[in-house]
Amino acid sequence: MVRGVLARIAAVAVAVAGGIGLAPLAAQAAPKPPAPTAIQIAGAGLPGGKAVIAAQDRAQLFRMMWNEVGWLATARPQTSAPKRSALGPKYTVTVFVKNAPQAVYDLYPLARGGPRAHRPAKQPIGKKADGWFYGRLTMSESLRHSGAPLKARTDVVTGGIGGGAGADVDVAQIEPAPTLDQFFAQMRRLLLLNSAVLMAIVFGLGGIAFLIRRRV
Repeated sequence: MVRGVLARIAAVAVAVAGGIGLAPLAAQAAPKPPAPTAIQIAGAGLPGGKAVIAAQDRAQLFRMMWNEVGWLATARPQTSAPKRSALGPKYTVTVFVKNAPQAVYDLYPLARGGPRAHRPAKQPIGKKADGWFYGRLTMSESLRHSGAPLKARTDVVTGGIGGGAGADVDVAQIEPAPTLDQFFAQMRRLLLLNSAVLMAIVFGLGGIAFLIRRRV
């Protein structure tokens, strides 16, 4: 009986070991997608109509542009297609691996209500679901540094929701920080208000106690 139990334990151990040994093999079976090596931007105003940014030559600028479009490949559409009259100038971004195009996206940095990005269904490799997205708030600056004739923006907030979301920040809408005198004045009003509320509670309790005492 003991031998039978030991044999079963050994069989389970062999099965578990085999499963653990197969897991790394399964993970290795799915190769990682090749890293992009260049980004091409095409649009009005660019020298020669387009600009090519190689990762090896201009790494920082390449990362800036890759942050604008890298997340679009797997993202779910976030918004419906805007009206063409509200989109403004279009810049078509093509992602290359070596000399082969891998993905194409359309960027609209000056769209009404904030930057927009479009992922066409027809792609250089396969097809994707046609989708519109809120672009990152840094889109305009990234394209400007890449050569697009766009005005410098100092009122944008770095980042966005991966895609981005939100509108520009108007400095006039930001309330200035209160001064020390204003702070003490606010604290004084708050203390007076609290004192008034406390006195009302005390008088209320006193009145209730007086009524109860008279009835007793």
